[in-house]
Amino acid sequence: MKIYRFKENPLITPLDVPPLHKNHEVIGAFNAGVAEYKGETILLLRVAERPLSNVENIVKAPVYNIKSQSLDIIEFSTLDTEYDFKDPRTIKKRSDLIGFEYLTSLSYIRIARSKDGHNFEIDDEAFIYPFNEYQTFGIEDARCTQIGDEYYINFTSVSPKGIVDSLVVTKDFESIDYLGNIFAPDNKDILIFPEKINDKYYALHRPESSNLNKRDVWIATSPDLISWGNHKHLIKTSEGDWDNGRVGGGLVPIKTDKGWLEIYHGATKDNRYCMGAILLDLEDPSKVIAKSDKPIMVPEESYEKEGFFGEVVFGCGGIVKGDELTMYYGVADTSMAGCRIKISEILEQLD
Repeated sequence: MKIYRFKENPLITPLDVPPLHKNHEVIGAFNAGVAEYKGETILLLRVAERPLSNVENIVKAPVYNIKSQSLDIIEFSTLDTEYDFKDPRTIKKRSDLIGFEYLTSLSYIRIARSKDGHNFEIDDEAFIYPFNEYQTFGIEDARCTQIGDEYYINFTSVSPKGIVDSLVVTKDFESIDYLGNIFAPDNKDILIFPEKINDKYYALHRPESSNLNKRDVWIATSPDLISWGNHKHLIKTSEGDWDNGRVGGGLVPIKTDKGWLEIYHGATKDNRYCMGAILLDLEDPSKVIAKSDKPIMVPEESYEKEGFFGEVVFGCGGIVKGDELTMYYGVADTSMAGCRIKISEILEQLD
């Protein structure tokens, strides 16, 4: 299968995004939701900003203060044996078996716009910034589903209360209506299908079991996009394979004559992220028709292999024109890239 990576890759890097906050640096501009609006390609960038530290052995954690509507900066010493600083993204208590105490950056959603799908201009201000108690650690990894003339944007809200998926809707990418938290913690990688199927909305999601450490993809239905139920297990990790650590949604499912095509991500236990594909039944997407045995895309280019968290290709969204899929994907937890793939060639990879 041929993948035509854009020659301009990476399309957007942290150096292209000026920080919103004083004395911060942008360390990530990645994992963006994708939409078409008024002749433009819209990328709903996850921008991660980290407070600068000019003191040796000091790590800072930004926390959004709901009452003051400002950032609080909490400082930690890397010499403090109570905490583990091995993962640059988190500050963990050594006594805790799972989870984290703080994040070292705050993420929010910022819009990048392009007339040609290759060259992007980035808005000066945030589009979606933390605004409630479920987002004090930030907003991550937006996904965008167009239904009619409305764009439903779901994203991961992070706080000490847990990790939940939140939903907003917009018609103009200027104002939003908040529809609430649609999945209970801990749940990520929610993808809403772009149309009703037999009078029901469908969504993929990835709950995480703290007891069994399972990170598999499930599917659910809803009458109204807010109340979700009828949860069914869809695909699981594969022992000893490229997706033995976790699997999760990537692109909003694409309708084809053969079924719903979902390009998902899979990671090894040592966090190498690749992309695979599954085909779901058109009338009942809880039925898997076919699945790729091998990844359809792996980290190959330097910008995919090297970065804040290397060896990562992470599908975020796509635009379909006939048989051609223009896919935008996060690379190395750092930047955004783009490529073109034939949908027919993806389908040929499925058994």
